[in-house]
Amino acid sequence: MRFSLFVHMERWDESTTHRELFENLTELTQMAEAGGFSTVWVGEHHAMEYTISPSPMPILAHLAAKTDTIRLGAGTIIAPFWHPVRAAGETALLDVISNGRAEVGLARGAYQIEFDRLADGLKASDGGKHLRELVPAVRALWQGDYAHDGEIWQFPTSTSVPKPVQQPTPPMWIAARDPASHDFAVANGCNVMVTPLMKGDEEVAALKEKFDTAVANHPEVERRPDIMVLRHTHVHAPEDPEGWRPAAEGINKFYRTFDAWFGNKKAPENGFLEPSPEEKFAERPEFAPEALRRTAMIGTPAEVIERLRGYEELGVDEYSFWIDNTLSHEEKRESLKLFIKEVVPAFE
Repeated sequence: MRFSLFVHMERWDESTTHRELFENLTELTQMAEAGGFSTVWVGEHHAMEYTISPSPMPILAHLAAKTDTIRLGAGTIIAPFWHPVRAAGETALLDVISNGRAEVGLARGAYQIEFDRLADGLKASDGGKHLRELVPAVRALWQGDYAHDGEIWQFPTSTSVPKPVQQPTPPMWIAARDPASHDFAVANGCNVMVTPLMKGDEEVAALKEKFDTAVANHPEVERRPDIMVLRHTHVHAPEDPEGWRPAAEGINKFYRTFDAWFGNKKAPENGFLEPSPEEKFAERPEFAPEALRRTAMIGTPAEVIERLRGYEELGVDEYSFWIDNTLSHEEKRESLKLFIKEVVPAFE
C-alpha cells in the first residue's frame, strides 16, 4: 500500500496571508516527496477560504517545478465546471510540465453554493451526468481528433493540444460512493477514490466491497483499477496521551464548517463562513471529538500502523493522508514528520 498527501491551503482568518499558505503547502509537499509518498493531491473549490484551490492546475504546475518524483494529482476536477476541450488541454499541459507525473481525478461536485455561482444553479446532485460525459470525451481528445455531440456539450472536431506525455493516457480517477459510481469508474478503466468521512473502518470495508463488486462485474477491463482511501490523518507522540484531542477538535471544526458551506443557508462574507454551532449536532454523536478520535486516522504511530494494516489487508492500493484539519502549519508539519519517520517504514 502506497501513501499520498491530500492538501489544500486552509485559511481561518485574515492573520495568515495567501502567499504564506502557498509556501506552507509547498513545504508539506516537499516533505511528502522526501518521505516516499507517491502522490500529492489538490482539489478544486471556489470562493471559500477554508479550502483554497480555484484550480489545481497552477498549484500542481508550481509543485512540478519544486519536486522531482512525486506524482501530481488533480483531486478532483469538478466536471460541471469544465468544458471537455479545456479539461483535456489543461491536464495534458500539466503532464507535459511535470514530464509525465499527472494524475487526473474527476468528481460530480458537492457544494450547491458553488453550483449557484458557476453552473447557473444546476442542482449539485445532477452533476453526475456531466461526469459521465466528460470522462470519455477527455480521453478521446487526448488521443487525437474528436467531435462530440452529447447531452451537455456539442463541439466540432477538436483535439487536446498539447498531448499528454503518458500514453495512452494519464491515470484517471473517479470520486465514488454509490455502487453506480464505482461501476462507471471501473467500466471506463478509471481508478477510484473514496472517503469514509465521519464513519468508522466498517465504512472503508463497505466501500471496498462496492469497488470489488464493480471489478467483478467488468471482467472485460484488462487492468484492475486501483482504489484510494482518503481520510483525515493526524499522528501524535506516544508520550502525549492527550495529543489526539487538538486534532479531533480541529476536525470537528472542519466538518462543522463543511456543514455550513454544504447547507447553503447563509451568504459567505469575503470567503468566510462561521462553522455551524456545536449545539446543532447534539444528536449527532459522530461529530463529537471522542468519536472522531476513533473514526478519523488519529493516534500514535503504533495505533495508526495497526489500523492501516487493516486497510492493507482489505486490498487498499493507496492511503491518502488528508492533512486539512484547521490546525496550524507547525502542528501539521510535526504530524506529517512523525508519520514519515514512524509509520511509512512499517509498510516498506
